[in-house]
Amino acid sequence: GLAQAIMENPKMLILDEPFNGLDKDGVKEMREYLLSYKEQGKTILICSHSAEDISVLCDTVHEMDKGVIEGVR
Repeated sequence: GLAQAIMENPKMLILDEPFNGLDKDGVKEMREYLLSYKEQGKTILICSHSAEDISVLCDTVHEMDKGVIEGVR
């Protein structure tokens, strides 16, 4: 899925739980790729339950509870 999405070099990626199912090395590679993508000035929208992954990658975090955005940090 991700390989196909990035082939067109989009300005924005929308990812749902991008680290699920990856081993430790896969998570590291994915983080490095996404940080590189971000450094190019591109936008990444990530839906994740992993606060650690979000804190490393995101400038703005919107928290959702029962379908309602509860907070921004």
